[in-house]
Amino acid sequence: MKKSVFGFAFLFFVAFLLLSAFGMRPFGEPSFSEMDDYYIENAQAETGANNVVTTIVFDYRGFDTLGEATVLFTAVVGIVALFREVAK
Repeated sequence: MKKSVFGFAFLFFVAFLLLSAFGMRPFGEPSFSEMDDYYIENAQAETGANNVVTTIVFDYRGFDTLGEATVLFTAVVGIVALFREVAK
């Protein structure tokens, strides 16, 4: 029973990997969406920034960037707490 469950999980994982590999675009082929054109056309007018990448990171996705910074800060604090010397 246990081996059959692991076998089924392994086959499911391999099938997922194969389907993902066949669904990928050819290497070097860009993926464009209508949002790309929107950001390029409206970024400077809506935010006043000249750099579209900076506008996306800090203005359009500001909360996401804040969350990522919080996770990184928490990881650093955790590592410092883990490796600090214990006072005797």
